[in-house]
Amino acid sequence: MTTALAALGGASRQSLAAARSALDGVLKTSSAADASALANDLFAVVAALDSSTPLRRAITDGSRDAASKSKLASDLFGKSISASALSLLSNLAALRWSSPSNLGDVLEQLAVEAEASAANSANELDRLEEELFAFSRIVVSDGELRQALNSTKYSSEGKRVLVAKLLGAKIAPSTTRVIGHLVSGLRGRNIESTIAFYSAATAARKERAIAFVRSAVALTDAQKEKLTKTLSEKLGQPVRLNVEIDRTVLGGISIRFADELIDATIVSRLADAGRALAV
Repeated sequence: MTTALAALGGASRQSLAAARSALDGVLKTSSAADASALANDLFAVVAALDSSTPLRRAITDGSRDAASKSKLASDLFGKSISASALSLLSNLAALRWSSPSNLGDVLEQLAVEAEASAANSANELDRLEEELFAFSRIVVSDGELRQALNSTKYSSEGKRVLVAKLLGAKIAPSTTRVIGHLVSGLRGRNIESTIAFYSAATAARKERAIAFVRSAVALTDAQKEKLTKTLSEKLGQPVRLNVEIDRTVLGGISIRFADELIDATIVSRLADAGRALAV
């Protein structure tokens, strides 16, 4: 979790979990192009919220009922963003937030994750992560570039153009889009902190695309292929397996991916039986 999100209060932390589950639901049926378009819409909403303190306060006002806040979101953004983005925003507006600024922080997290999901669907997620790291090294080593990207003298579009000329066509399309949003959306942070935020959000989405499997015995290639296909269909995007041999499993397998745990081990079944008998 990024530093900004790690500092979320209790209400906002719960809302973040609900927001990410809602994003998963949207991404499950989204193509790479749809996910990238969703990211664009969410970034646009973040910019609008950042530009207006009254708007942030109104849409996160705890004294207003959830329906009125959702309606406000719909009235303000209904004609400018997609139906899927509006649905997400309306759901988030109905949640409780510890601070008005937290809504923008979480929307930014969802936007980066949506773009990372687009990269995953295009088989570019590993490359996106590697190229973000490489960009961070360039920024650290080039003082003039760092100063230019941190400066308020240059417009967001100017920074996009500068980075596009620097990186050219050497990077993946997903990386081009992510870095474009990154340099034009510092949101009061310096460029180094913003890269760290985007990298952490990308890693968070990558983790949700990895199934962590515990098994007492090694899986065959056929079993891995079948499990990968089943989980990919369930999640709606490519899933990779991280298989750990654990002799304590005692038969069956345990699978954790996204926010789900599928525990089909003998130990868990015995524990369930014991709880049932206790009742």
